[in-house]
Amino acid sequence: MKKFQIINGPNLNLLGKREPGVYGNVSFDEYVRTLRAAYPDCEIAVFQSNREGELIDKIHETGFDFDGIILNAGAYTHTSVALHDAIKAVTTPVVEVHISNVHAREEFRHHSMISAACKGVIAGFGLNSYRLALESFA
Repeated sequence: MKKFQIINGPNLNLLGKREPGVYGNVSFDEYVRTLRAAYPDCEIAVFQSNREGELIDKIHETGFDFDGIILNAGAYTHTSVALHDAIKAVTTPVVEVHISNVHAREEFRHHSMISAACKGVIAGFGLNSYRLALESFA
């Protein structure tokens, strides 16, 4: 059974409540249940933190023995050299994910500090961005 780790950054614990016009009205727990049902042959672990260091710790913890990491670093995407370095330090491939199309939003969201360290980037497909990231590992 393949193992995948989803890591969500700041404010993503509010999915389903936060800016539904941008992020939708489905909670992440609800979405993950449908994702797990669609991929019963995959172990899908989920972690969320509003703290940068905890995201780094989770990358270190899972970055050598999982088959893939799906990372939505939230606002840290645009600021964190430390996350970039953590991704580079591990052997598990990482796909950067965004629910919204960050390039259609504020200018400061157009640059990612982590993209260059990732296998790829998926943005703008709502929560289906996570499914597409999972498919990218196949």
